[in-house]
Amino acid sequence: MKFVDYATITVRSGKGGSGAVSFHRAKFQPKGGPDGGDGGAGGSVIVEADRQLYTLLDLRYNRHHFAENGRPGSGADKSGRQGQDIVIRVPVGTVIRDTNTGEIVGEVLAHGDRVALAQGGRGGKGNAFFKSATRQTPRYAQPGEPGEEREVTLELKLLADAGLVGFPNAGKSTLVSSLSAARPKVADYPFTTLTPSLGVVSVGAYESFVMADIPGIIEGAHEGKGLGIRFLKHIERNAVLVFVIPVTTEDPGGAYRTLLDELHAFNPELLDKPRIVALSKMDLLPPDEREDFAAKVREQFADGVPLFPISAVARIGLDPLRRALWERVKAGRTEAAV
Repeated sequence: MKFVDYATITVRSGKGGSGAVSFHRAKFQPKGGPDGGDGGAGGSVIVEADRQLYTLLDLRYNRHHFAENGRPGSGADKSGRQGQDIVIRVPVGTVIRDTNTGEIVGEVLAHGDRVALAQGGRGGKGNAFFKSATRQTPRYAQPGEPGEEREVTLELKLLADAGLVGFPNAGKSTLVSSLSAARPKVADYPFTTLTPSLGVVSVGAYESFVMADIPGIIEGAHEGKGLGIRFLKHIERNAVLVFVIPVTTEDPGGAYRTLLDELHAFNPELLDKPRIVALSKMDLLPPDEREDFAAKVREQFADGVPLFPISAVARIGLDPLRRALWERVKAGRTEAAV
């Protein structure tokens, strides 16, 4: 299934039905009182999170969603039928914005969460409602209220605990496949990953966390270069960021600082998240050189970020990295629950 994380749609709620003007008529009551019923309310347009969905693809090609109008009231105090609501199902983690103002209308973060996008118009009151001691035969009723129409933009942000950040061909996809059951496309050339992917990393019998792999970032990404910047929104909710830097990088410390600069340009709050560096592809070095090389690279990181030498292919250093990630994920979950 094609991954689509952005869609703009037009929604319109139903108009309320008009109230009825009617008077009771019977064989021995030729001049009965008013009995016009109320109109039915128009249907509303609602967004609902569905954990079975992973893309906004359907909404990319189905852009208009109009709820049903309410039916008018009728005699004998009969109310009109209410218009049917429209429920638009989206993946968990979808943010809804008003397209014209950019204002966030709401977001759905758990299965079953709902956000009303357009409220149905109220039905008009029938003339029976207006009867009083001084007004015995009202000959008027209310029209139904109009529905609401708006254009909204849906933006999917994947819900993951740990997010991988790195340049193209850094080994991020291989790391996800080694730590989880996910099987992203892996090849030895840049931009193998064209869309984000998720993997569930098991820590114990009943403990796990979700890791997100996004397309590689290149210098100048915040100016629209490359692929990664489009998907950086998917790591905004992560508890920890993993910077994947291969041993083949000429200047690992410089590469790390470049990645930090790109994240800061996109959203400065990303730098407030806990960070870990995974020095990947250690299997490319002779075994007797790995420890010294990792020690020299650690000296290049002035902020003291934890560094883990790993090889996803040779499965070197994966357990210490997994445990470190789990500790930071648990801390993030505890903080979020307070």
